[in-house]
Amino acid sequence: MVFRGRREERHEGRREERRAVHYRMRQKLVSIGDDYWIEDGDGRRAYKVDGKALRIRETLNFHDPHGATLLRIQERMMRVRDTMEIEDPGGRTVARVKQAMITPLRDRMTVEIPGGADLDVQGNLLDHEYKIEADGRPIAEVSKRWFRVADTYGVEIEPGQNEILVLAVTTVIDQMTSPDR
Repeated sequence: MVFRGRREERHEGRREERRAVHYRMRQKLVSIGDDYWIEDGDGRRAYKVDGKALRIRETLNFHDPHGATLLRIQERMMRVRDTMEIEDPGGRTVARVKQAMITPLRDRMTVEIPGGADLDVQGNLLDHEYKIEADGRPIAEVSKRWFRVADTYGVEIEPGQNEILVLAVTTVIDQMTSPDR
């Protein structure tokens, strides 16, 4: 009986390790000049998104709860199609989000990761019901179904993924698909 309890305990520990991470976000979460907190699944403030005011192009900064800058999102002007870049604090591009060329309903985007596997985003982007995949396997899902509040949606990230990058990509998609854009 004692060994059985330990075995079940180890099994439970492994299940804990494999669980997806959840975050709560708000639709069109930041207007330029506004700040917004992304909350974890327990309602704690996990990341702050800071919209920099008085800039010619759209700029959003991601900070940890202590104020350290983790990533910066920059809108790139004068492109054939909408493009936004995600940069590290040193200004190096870590991801480039592009709207797919031939999708009138804006239901597909590509995320180019320099030196890594590109991400494919598919689903209903306007309604925040989509999946993010790398090499054909899901790494995150975005959905409004998990919340009753109209302007809130959730992001479920598979274990072992770069959470802040996935949240930044989700923020970019929210910005790029906003009707007032």
